[in-house]
Amino acid sequence: MHRIFTTSVASVYPHYVAKAERKGRTRDEVDEVIRWLTGFDDAHLAQHLESGTTFEDFFAESTLNPHVDQITGSVCGVKVQEVEDPLMRRIRYLDKLVDELAKGRPMKKVLRS
Repeated sequence: MHRIFTTSVASVYPHYVAKAERKGRTRDEVDEVIRWLTGFDDAHLAQHLESGTTFEDFFAESTLNPHVDQITGSVCGVKVQEVEDPLMRRIRYLDKLVDELAKGRPMKKVLRS
């Protein structure tokens, strides 16, 4: 089991926000990306962040967006669509979306609409 599975989403979340903000994006945009991927609303996302939910439980409770198959490309040299472990693939999807946001892609493209 990977250590990230038992890491709290709340401990990584500030890094996602900082990465986006360094490139002129906002916390709200990071939240929008997370909501798109997981199906959570603001209250549910906030609850997970406050309660220290692990990535394993976070994604177990999520309803993945039906368009996740459109998320392709590499994160840390690994193609997200080739990650075999389903939980690790979901975490990589999130990483990839935050990367795209930070690289200045239009939100419409990040959210595959």
